[in-house]
Amino acid sequence: MIRGLRVLDPWKDFGSLQERINRMFDDTIRTLYPTDGEELEKGTWAPAVDIYETNDSFVVSADLPGLNKDEIQIDLKDNTLTLKGEKKFEEKVSKDNYIRVERAYGSFVRSFTLPQNVDPEKIKAKYKEGVLEITIPKKEEAKPKQIKVELS
Repeated sequence: MIRGLRVLDPWKDFGSLQERINRMFDDTIRTLYPTDGEELEKGTWAPAVDIYETNDSFVVSADLPGLNKDEIQIDLKDNTLTLKGEKKFEEKVSKDNYIRVERAYGSFVRSFTLPQNVDPEKIKAKYKEGVLEITIPKKEEAKPKQIKVELS
């Protein structure tokens, strides 16, 4: 008796294995450093985020492709900035017809502890072409001041 031909795909379960390994490392780091400031909690995926500092502010850039600005929630509580949202799976094709689904869908939550030298009243957010950019200004007294040395 001949059974149906089965195609071997050695990479088939690699994505889910990688996600499990990442989750294990995240859980371990969170246990060792519970106040580290960033939490990956309750979300089914985590958007990529870059954070950088300028002389006047901190800037958080998050990749959120496929979301509308109405689907993104930004909260600030107790000096913690939290991004929340949900990327819904659009069924243009029946789920049974998909061979591979690699893009992330579902809810996400990212939280970041802000430094004490920020001005929470002046935070601004822009969303363009799938990238959310949050500008968090520093307080005036926190900005570096240059003192000119004069010759005497």
